[in-house]
Amino acid sequence: MPHVNIKHFPVPIDEQQESELMAGLTDAVKNAFGCDESVISIALEPVDATVWNDEVYVPEIVNRSQLLRKIPRY
Repeated sequence: MPHVNIKHFPVPIDEQQESELMAGLTDAVKNAFGCDESVISIALEPVDATVWNDEVYVPEIVNRSQLLRKIPRY
């Protein structure tokens, strides 16, 4: 506990960018939930733009909108 899964269009991300992202997310989650960083897991899941609507937008954003804490603006 807790687990963060970031789904995104495939983009090149180097080791430094990934490291900075993981550190920032870990700190934010640790501070928000008051937990030790050793229990935090983070996944990066690239999803091709051609399947984004079917695999992410509809099932996770539209159908689970009650869980969203930040809503995308298109």
